Amino acid sequence: MTASDYLVPDPYNAGAWLVTKDGADQSWLDPAHPTRLEFDYMQRIAWLIDAWSRQSGLPDDARLRVVHVGGAGMSLARWVAATRPHSAQIVLEPDTAITAAVREFAPLGMHSGIKVRPLDGRTGVSAMPDRYADVVILDAFDHRQVPASLVSKEFMEDARRVLASGGLLAVNLIDAHPHDWSKRVVATISAVFAATGLLAEPSALKAHRVTNLVIGASQSPLPVEALTRRAAGASFPCTFMHDDTLSRWTGGAKPFTDADATPSPPRAVSELSWYG
Repeated sequence: MTASDYLVPDPYNAGAWLVTKDGADQSWLDPAHPTRLEFDYMQRIAWLIDAWSRQSGLPDDARLRVVHVGGAGMSLARWVAATRPHSAQIVLEPDTAITAAVREFAPLGMHSGIKVRPLDGRTGVSAMPDRYADVVILDAFDHRQVPASLVSKEFMEDARRVLASGGLLAVNLIDAHPHDWSKRVVATISAVFAATGLLAEPSALKAHRVTNLVIGASQSPLPVEALTRRAAGASFPCTFMHDDTLSRWTGGAKPFTDADATPSPPRAVSELSWYG
């Protein structure tokens, strides 16, 4: 596979690219307009960061330390760099070929503050010091699946260790009804963090179609009111589930551990295409 195999020019947006891997759409990016996030789930992660930041009393352009588990086109890293200049970001992306393709066809700007490490998420996070990051974003796939090593209680505990007090964990999952796998991941996160919430389209939670589920978690309370308003007022409205509502949805699901964690259902990513 050559570098160009990973990036497909967007025929409808000059200068923009669709990043693909293993036959699945990974991300969309426009280097000239880094604040434009086309994937709905990325927009929702951005909502989480904005609402969490404001609740934490930080200025909208405050410098953050962000760790990205999974890189692809680094769309969210570019968004952070544009909205919060001088932020220090580490992207853990073990696929050096896709990183090379991005650097060749859609390079990062000078002094972006984004450093890419060719490490898998488990290895990269374990090497980080305590309380290093303000935000950890988990958006990683291997052969169309979220790796089992990134959804266990042990990994979530390591992510909590790396986060500063009151820091934010944002997770992208892909699954389909009845979401048994995702319910176990949410139960895992809830067992480790004091506050957990889920952003998703209500119809997607009931229908047998593949969808993104975005999880936010912290040791401090989440900005429930802000996220509820933002979700309801979106172009494609979604819901923010938390507390008892989220517990009812998980329905007593058992947290994953390293001993029994499984990757996400293999069909999910391949069925979800940005081009529809």
